[in-house]
Amino acid sequence: MKKLFFFFFLTSFLGFSQDKKYPVFDECKGETLELVKDCFFKMTKETFYNYFQEPPIIENEGFKGVVNATFIVTNKGEFKLIYVNSPYKELKDEVDKAFKKFPKITPAKYNNHSVEMQFIFPLVFPLEEDPEPEIVYNYEPQKENINEVVKKQSFKDIQFPIHTSQLNIPFTHQRYVDYEYAMHKNGGHTAAKPYLYNDINQLINLDSTKTQFLKPEIQTWVGRKFWNEHLLSIQEEDYWFTLDFLLDFQFGKDNSDVSFTYNNSRVLQLNGGLGKQLSFTATIYESQGRFAEYVNQYIENPSLNFRPAFSEGLVPGRGKAKGFKEDAFDYPVAEGYLSYTPNQFLQFQFGHGKNFIGDGYRSFVLSDVASPSLYLKGKVNFWKFQYTNLWIWGRDLRFSALSNNEHARKYIAIHYLSINITERFNLGLFETAISTGENGIDAAFLNPLIFYRSVEFNRGEDSGNAMVGLTAKYKASDQISLYSQLVIDEFSVGNLTNLGDWRNKFSLQLGAKYFDAFDVENLYLQGEFNYARPYTFAHRNPVLNYANYNQPLGHLWGANFWELIGIARYKKDRWSGSAKLIIGKKGFDLPDELVSNGGDIFQSYDIRLGDTGNSLAQGNAATIFNIDLQGNYLLNPSNNLSLFAGLSYRNFSIDTNTNGFSNGTNTWFRIGIRADLFNWYFDF
Repeated sequence: MKKLFFFFFLTSFLGFSQDKKYPVFDECKGETLELVKDCFFKMTKETFYNYFQEPPIIENEGFKGVVNATFIVTNKGEFKLIYVNSPYKELKDEVDKAFKKFPKITPAKYNNHSVEMQFIFPLVFPLEEDPEPEIVYNYEPQKENINEVVKKQSFKDIQFPIHTSQLNIPFTHQRYVDYEYAMHKNGGHTAAKPYLYNDINQLINLDSTKTQFLKPEIQTWVGRKFWNEHLLSIQEEDYWFTLDFLLDFQFGKDNSDVSFTYNNSRVLQLNGGLGKQLSFTATIYESQGRFAEYVNQYIENPSLNFRPAFSEGLVPGRGKAKGFKEDAFDYPVAEGYLSYTPNQFLQFQFGHGKNFIGDGYRSFVLSDVASPSLYLKGKVNFWKFQYTNLWIWGRDLRFSALSNNEHARKYIAIHYLSINITERFNLGLFETAISTGENGIDAAFLNPLIFYRSVEFNRGEDSGNAMVGLTAKYKASDQISLYSQLVIDEFSVGNLTNLGDWRNKFSLQLGAKYFDAFDVENLYLQGEFNYARPYTFAHRNPVLNYANYNQPLGHLWGANFWELIGIARYKKDRWSGSAKLIIGKKGFDLPDELVSNGGDIFQSYDIRLGDTGNSLAQGNAATIFNIDLQGNYLLNPSNNLSLFAGLSYRNFSIDTNTNGFSNGTNTWFRIGIRADLFNWYFDF
């Protein structure tokens, strides 16, 4: 049997006179007063190790160090754990289980009265097959009361109830590197995002990732709230909630005539849980901003295929905007959902937010490019399968899609089945159907076990749009992951080899990830290639395209392009940084938009360039070059508030300037403070 390598000493916190007597196990009865103490220590140790089971996370994370378990023997002779100074909840649970199995013994005596006696039990990790170590005692009485000790030490042991909740971990690419790495090593299903806190907490001790950055020396209320704590936190046995006031404040300058750039978001976030199975969250953003010139140009795009009705523009990834002062935008956003996990197999969410399916920086299956939307999600996990059903209530914001001055409603239904074929190879099957109408989503699309293409076909010609796809991931090693996507919008069975046929509409992604690259801890490298044929994701009726809130549900660039991406990320202590390089080529339409070259998915493919002779990046071709550098310094680990600085360079060269896009080079520097709750995408 494995035993802990440790220096074992038990220290009494009570000063005793010559009338003291240690607690007595039944096996120690009859021993002399001097030997009772030795027998107590010996039996405590033996009993503890008979019941203690080291949790797997200790070995998986290679933890090394001393963990002190403070316990008492009550005046009734019962063992009770007081405190364990470890960030590992699993270890605390195992220590507590061990002490709960101790027998009731004769309590300590003082002047012939039963008294409570307190001890410290140090555990030294890792586990070793060592002979019995020497027992070391400390006879000096503890000068500080145990309650004071626990009070001071407990700060280092702050529990984060959100880590065992059913809430989503906010999806940002930088933040998810560690989570994907842990799931990659353990053979988890990595494509469907965001992940649940409770799921990731089984693989990574999330408490320890935060407690290491707490500043216990800060005692003022303002200091504690800024560096360590939530603005408000209430935690009871059966419920908890936290309230935070957060910021996304950015200030910068680009090389255009814009005087300065800024984003001023005030964020109010409420998280909570009722029991272990039901969690909830709500986040409200009140934002104003003025961005780099090319981003402002994109927001103000006058094209009727893009510009939202009754609005001054569309902020990428956030939603409709109204004018603010002379040259800025005001764009409020609200998100929130309920999350319920009835058992180990099922998980449900209903609310307003974003989802992502894929292993890449981009995704053709489902990305987080579009604005938050109302959704219902059901997920099933069992054996080698993870099955995700997602229903999205979307909108088409264009003037041409208005009905009684209301934005046209559209409905997106998605099935995604992830299968671990082997320990190294994962295959994903994807299908989606898009429909529209004022009477709500067709009940047939709510069936979680049906082929959407057949439903779409039986509803009638052009009553909807359907696509299918595949994803694949291969675990080349514990550090290297290879991934891909193939989404098929339509194809000509008799003419598959002719890519000039407009009906051969598909997109392809190939990529690789390298965790702890070159054995440098926390260095992450990623390379990715994306390819989308002309007219992919478009439809005869533009309302039925694969988009939502006038933004693609797939790749940010829409269609008719190729793209190469290289990403490097690194973190050290509170510091983290990233470098991203993107090059690509895309075919746009001319400003009059009379003919669709296949890149604008909001154009009807009925006005296509031709049935044959189509080529990638055809039409008004643009070469795109982006470099983005970012650095972050973590301030508050409880709410992820961070300082950041960013520098980006963009070169956009197009044959003819068109709506929302023009020739130019932009260099943009910005600094600020923010809580990373979502991804910004300015790389278009």
